[in-house]
Formats: sequence, C-alpha cells, structure tokens
Amino acid sequence: MKLSLVIFAVSATALASEPPTSWIDPDTGHRVVRLTREPGSASLYFNQNGYTADGRNLVYTTPDGISVLDLAAKNARQVVQGRVRLIDAGRKTQRVYYIRDGAVHWTDVDSGATRKIADLPKRGSIATVNADETLLAGTYIEGEGQDYGGSRSQPSAPAGQQVRSLDQPRNKGQMMEQRLAAKLPMAMYTVNIQTGETKVIHKATDWLNHLLFSPADPAMLMFCHEGPWHKVDRLWTIRTDGSGLTKIHSRTMAMEIWGHEFWSADGKTIWYDLQTPRGEDFWLAGYRLDTRERVRYHLQRDEWSIHFNVTRDGKLFTGDGGDPGQVARAKDGQWIYLFRPEMIPNRGIDDKSFLLPGVLRAERLVNMSKHQYRLEPNVSFTPDQKWVVFRSNMFGDTYVFAVEVAKADAHKSQ
Repeated sequence: MKLSLVIFAVSATALASEPPTSWIDPDTGHRVVRLTREPGSASLYFNQNGYTADGRNLVYTTPDGISVLDLAAKNARQVVQGRVRLIDAGRKTQRVYYIRDGAVHWTDVDSGATRKIADLPKRGSIATVNADETLLAGTYIEGEGQDYGGSRSQPSAPAGQQVRSLDQPRNKGQMMEQRLAAKLPMAMYTVNIQTGETKVIHKATDWLNHLLFSPADPAMLMFCHEGPWHKVDRLWTIRTDGSGLTKIHSRTMAMEIWGHEFWSADGKTIWYDLQTPRGEDFWLAGYRLDTRERVRYHLQRDEWSIHFNVTRDGKLFTGDGGDPGQVARAKDGQWIYLFRPEMIPNRGIDDKSFLLPGVLRAERLVNMSKHQYRLEPNVSFTPDQKWVVFRSNMFGDTYVFAVEVAKADAHKSQ
C-alpha cells in the first residue's frame, strides 16, 4: 500500500510539472500551443530555415539529435540521432544539413537516406545552404592562428606567419572586443554539395560571421563583420564567385548600430535591426537589392525585439521582445509581438534618394514575463503564416511553442 502511494505521488508530481499543451494567454487573447515534448528541444535560430521544402514539417533540435514535427498532425519523429549541429533545412529537397564529427552531412527526412558531403577545413565551420542546394558556405581561420585557449607554441606555422592565441575572456563583451582586435586572417569558402569540392571566395582580417544565403538567388550570400556593433560596418553581400562585394548600410552618426539581419522570403529585401544611436531610437530597416530603395519602420522602446522576422508574403512582422537587461532597457518588453507595417504618406518632396519612413503597429501575442531571456526566443512564422513559432524556458526546461496570429475565441479556452 505504501509503495502504491509513493508511485502515485511521484506520478502526480510528474504530471504537475509537465507544461500545458495549449492555453489562451489571458493578457493577449491568443492561443499558445506547445509543439515539442522533449525537454531541451529548440527551434532554430531566427534566420535559419527551420521548415522542410514542402512546408509540412518544423525542423527542431533535441539533446539527442534532430527531429521533425508535422505541423498539421502534430506528430514528431527523430530523423538524425546523436550529437550534431543543425545548419538548415533545404529549400528544394526534403533534406536537413548538419555537422557531425568534423564533417558536413545531409539526411532526407522522408526516406532517411544520409550522405557525408565533405570534411571541414581545420577550424572551419559551415553556416548556410543555398536556394537550390548546390552549395554550402562557411569560414575558417587561416594558418595556425587560434581563437581561444591561451598561449601555446605552434611549431607547424609557416615561416613568417604571426600566430595569435586569445586568452579566455571573462564575459561575452570582453570576448567580442578581444576577438575583433585580434585581426585573425580568415577565409570564406563554399562547398559543392554534389562533389565536396571547396573554393575560397573571400579573405579578410575582419571577423567574418553570420553567413546567410539568399532564399531565392543561389549565388547571393549575405554575411557580417562581427564584433561590437558600434565598432564594425556589419552588413555585406558577395557573389559565390567572389565578385560583387557590397556594403549594405553605412553609419551616419557615432554609436549607430545595426545587425540581426535576415532575408525576405523572395530574396529581394534584407531586413535588419537599426538603432540611431545605440539604445535610443529603434527601427526595423530594409534594403531592396534590385531597386536600392530603403525602408525604415519605427518602433517604441518596449516593442524593440532581439530578433524580428517576416511572413512569406511580406505583410506582417514578428518580434521576440527583450528584458530590461537588453540594449533597449525596456520596462515592459517581455512579449512575443506581431507587427503590422504602416507607411507614412509623403505629402512633401518626392525624391527617389530619400528613405521611405513607416511605423510598426504592435500587437502583443504572448506574455513572456516568466521567460529567462538568456535563451533567445528566435521567432519565425509557419509557412502558412498562421502561427509564430518560438522557443521558451517559461516552464523551466526549453520547449518549442507556437502562438496563433488570429485572436482565439474565448469559448475555445482550455
């Protein structure tokens, strides 16, 4: 009898600690659902492609690999087992691309077919897959220069090459300053997915990071100069043959910052967080590649978000908010937001060189006051544009959630 009572008590505790699968947020009236069952599961970084090419499946990570969730049936299954780093879901095929044991691979989520593409260069990484799944792109530090780990001799370094090794930083801020100042020689390269052939397309002593292929143009690659945002010209594009190196945004005032860039679904516009100056005035800025038009949507301080994203038709934006410790120092910014863009009518001078100004009209979707923002929610719209997907630790462990864009009827509350 006593054993039965203990088992019942343990079971009741486990059930009580299980996060809800669905609820109506009392502060917003929007339905929220928990998509994943595995503690420690997470959706992708906001600008990675986290949906299979057919639009049916969400790709997510677990402590034991990569899984997919059928967005209609809500059925999940594992497609890659083991410790891996997920790069992207393909936009043309049903493949997911990932790194395991120093090599890049793909796995078809439907058939399970798996193939090793290539070994990575020494100190190399892969960050992105192009639109037609013919190329990968990444970076590596050239020679024997090191990122972190303290000083040590490098007897294999080529004659005359300076070897740099960085001391372990105390915090992220020191790490960013230290790494930027090191001016380590870097190479940007592509990998042919069919043959595994690598090709260097750009070299620099700038800190090259956040590579992201256009979702539409297989030969267009966006990347950043990493570092403290107020000290770098962050945003650039380049063609996969190494031509067309272009700076997308130029600073117009001291302490102006921009970053957390992402593509529109049609590949025509690059969107990014812009602050003029840092922590004071907030914009979502856009640059259209074909016309060179620039748009800036203004935001209030509490509406600033760590990351933004856009629907496939470009009509709605979303943001994941931020706590008072973020750059906006928001007093009430811990929300998942929906934004409706609104252009400001031009009743003055019509000049094609002018920026096109607008505002983002905010609607709150989810109260994130119990979320610890050391974990970034990383919002994205589902392919049908009806839900915003995000990851959260609001119940302790990390899970993937989604909030419905349309407001729920009160009688549907569970």
